[in-house]
Amino acid sequence: MTDEIRQLGCQTDDMKMIHQVFRREFGLAPPMVRHVAAGDTAQAGRVATYLAEIVTALHHHHQNEDRLLWDTMVDRAPACALHVGQMKEQHAAVAELLDQVHGLAAAWTSGGADEESRERLAVLLEKISGLLNEHLGQEENEILPVASTTFTQTEWDRLREAGMASVPRNRLLVQLGYILEDADPEQRKHMLSNVPVPARVLYSLVGRRKYEKEIRSLRAPV
Repeated sequence: MTDEIRQLGCQTDDMKMIHQVFRREFGLAPPMVRHVAAGDTAQAGRVATYLAEIVTALHHHHQNEDRLLWDTMVDRAPACALHVGQMKEQHAAVAELLDQVHGLAAAWTSGGADEESRERLAVLLEKISGLLNEHLGQEENEILPVASTTFTQTEWDRLREAGMASVPRNRLLVQLGYILEDADPEQRKHMLSNVPVPARVLYSLVGRRKYEKEIRSLRAPV
């Protein structure tokens, strides 16, 4: 066993911040879709583009967990094998629903933003949101406490790095806004500590305004 493996233990709060984003965005997605007026193909297209982005982001998030977490966790903490199995099953169930979003969104936008397609898409997103909330809650309660004692910080950071690598470069600053939206002061400090200084400056000057403009253009009034 290497010295690094002897130093097991890591901070997993960054995962909770990412979960906050997925909970919020998939929760806001159904009213976002329903707020688009019938026939407003331009707005339907904007919403569909954003849905494609969050669907892709969640796919990547789960794929990175499948690749970087489960086998190591079971090797080092065999008692959690049952919970890991449940995580894998839930990932598959969520993925099956996510794969339906593109088709329904395409039918909605190509069909003139009609009411029937709009409602089918909104109902699917509600189903995803409910299943996702259940999955993320179980992961936070049963997986993260084990991960915090079975991974080194270097190993855990690879998950964050893989997540960042999956975001298109032209979306990094805007995505930072989504991550920081519900962050408390401690979470915000922790997240920004992992952002290079030039990127922090760019976010303050440009990224935050782009993010704020985007959410105003997409979200339904509360």
